[in-house]
Amino acid sequence: MIVENFSQSVINSGVFRLLIGTGFFATLIFFVINATLFTPLEMVFWIIVVTVVLKGIANMMLSLLIMLFSFDNKKSEFDFKYNEEKINTMLNELVMQENIKLTNESK
Repeated sequence: MIVENFSQSVINSGVFRLLIGTGFFATLIFFVINATLFTPLEMVFWIIVVTVVLKGIANMMLSLLIMLFSFDNKKSEFDFKYNEEKINTMLNELVMQENIKLTNESK
């Protein structure tokens, strides 16, 4: 569930769309500037190839981010909260026992 939330937030941030869009328009500008060197069919072919390659790189980057996502911090945070609750419960029980002893002694 943590990985799903993380990957959804990365996908929804639009970083990968920005990468792909920037690469597409950079390739388009490159071919427009060098239009005398390439035929229109070559331009369209290479624009499509570059866009597909960038999409593949974006998917690999997302996979790498998910693979390298560390669960150690989340696990330690969860353990800390769990242990904190247990300690607080035990302290409350101890305080209650002391209060009971004090009330019994005062009678």
